[in-house]
Parts: sequence; structure tokens; C-alpha cells
Amino acid sequence: MSGRVDEIDDYLKKLFPINRSLSGEGNRQTLNILRGIIPLDIIEIATGTKVYDWTIPKEWKIREAWIKNSRGEKIIDLSDSNLHVVGYSAPVHKKLLFNELKNKLHYLEKLPGAIPYRTSYYNEDWGFCVSYEQFESLFEENESYEVYIDSELFDGSLSMGELLVRGRREKEYLISTYICHPSMANDNLSGILTAAFLARELLERRESLEYSYRFVFVPETIGAIAYCATHENEMKTIDMGCVVTTCGGPGKFGYKQSWQRESNINYLTEKVLREKEIDFDIYPFEVRGSDERQYSSQAFRIDTVT
Repeated sequence: MSGRVDEIDDYLKKLFPINRSLSGEGNRQTLNILRGIIPLDIIEIATGTKVYDWTIPKEWKIREAWIKNSRGEKIIDLSDSNLHVVGYSAPVHKKLLFNELKNKLHYLEKLPGAIPYRTSYYNEDWGFCVSYEQFESLFEENESYEVYIDSELFDGSLSMGELLVRGRREKEYLISTYICHPSMANDNLSGILTAAFLARELLERRESLEYSYRFVFVPETIGAIAYCATHENEMKTIDMGCVVTTCGGPGKFGYKQSWQRESNINYLTEKVLREKEIDFDIYPFEVRGSDERQYSSQAFRIDTVT
């Protein structure tokens, strides 16, 4: 058991520094690292491709970003945390007074030591994320600041990973997780590695597996939509599914129910948790959430818990 823990820790250390987003080299690097655990197939879908009523967006690349005070000191730096820049920020280089800059600074007063995670995927914009402690101590009224984001939005592709573990029957179950969050251990490196190590476990047992399991590693929302659009026939035959996310944090286990409250996957999830004497919370299905929304949409209606 200690060997498995050490292996998981090693992969966490490899994956945590990577700046993942909706698309880009960070996602490809993540999927390639996961190939050290399981034989993932990597799929690329080009910018501009229509996936139902969505369109694959431009690819984003960021090289450098910082804020300097009037003394030329870097007070916020992307190299300190990937969370410091709003995801998909457009390039910018200008000097601003504090009153002009403050609306581009995002923080959480209720969590003063935390850097929030913000994105601007489908609305070209820019911004920085800072802890409330940084906002209070590093920024001053009537001060001027130089802001710099060296980023690029260009025609590229969106990356996804998949693995089908075949059992004796063709009947499939779906295990999905999302790969788009930068340097966040619980949300969602915990889900990525749980899914990957589960897939490896099933591969090692495949000679005795009754059913087949489809593992999907995608950027949240647009990735699940794109995967469904490009694998319609396969997805329409899936019986039930699970989105694996935020499973490494403190507190009780919790699961979000499938869209059908009386579904088998809800029953099985609760049965296993109770048999293992695990205290857990239940969250009802709602349209806000993760990729259970896409998999349970009208065209597919896959009963999916999260």
C-alpha cells in the first residue's frame, strides 16, 4: 500500500505545476504524463469545429504575466502561482492607476489567504487573481501599476484522452473526469488520478471483467460536449456513468445524484457507501454542475452520478 501512495504522490508532484486550461500544451502534457499509468489515446479536435451548437474555441498559450508597482517591483507573478492570471486572458501591457486596475483584480474576502480560480473562456478579456491579503497589503490608492500578460489565442486544437477497458460483454459504463484546472490538487488532480489508477486496476483485471469501461479525460463542459459529438454511437449505448471530481479534500464523502432519482447508479452508489460504513452527503441533480449535465442531456440520457 505504501508503494501505491508514493506513486500517487509522485504523479501529484509532476502534475501540480502544469498550467492547464480549456486547451493548450498543459493539457497535452497532462495526458502524456497519464500515459505512464494507462495507455491513453489522445484525441485532438481543431479550433472552429462545430460540436452541436458549440464551437471548439481558439487555443490559449501564456508565457509570462506580472504586475509591477511604481518602483518596478513585481508584486504579482504568474511564476509564483498559475492561478494568478484569469484563464484565457488576452495579451496586455499597459500602466494603470489603482482605480483603473482594481476591477481587473479578483479576490475572496471570506478566504483571505486563497487565490481564486477565474476564467474568461468565451469572452475575450484579461485579469489577475490575488489573495485578499495580497490585495490589502500590496495595492494602494493613488498608486500606478504596470501590468503585463504575454499570452496568445490562436487556431489550434482541444485535447481529450480516452481508454476503453473491454470486458467479456460490450455493455459499457462511463468514468469521466476533467483536466482543465491549473495547479489545484483537489479540483481536480484528485479526480484525474483516481480515474487513472482505477483504469489501471481494471486493466489488470480485464480477463475477469464482465462489462466494459470507457474512461474519458476532457476539459470540463466543452470537452464532454465534443466527446459526445464525436462518439455519438458509442455514448448512446452506455448504461450508466460517473464523473470523478474533488475526491481528495477534507470533510465527508458526497455524491450528486443522477437526473433520474430512482436510477440504478444512485441505488448502487448509496448501497456501497453504506456497506462500507462511510458517512456521506447527497446532492440532488441540478443543471449547474460538472459533466453529468452533458452526459444526461436529452440526446443521451446517461444516468451519471458525480
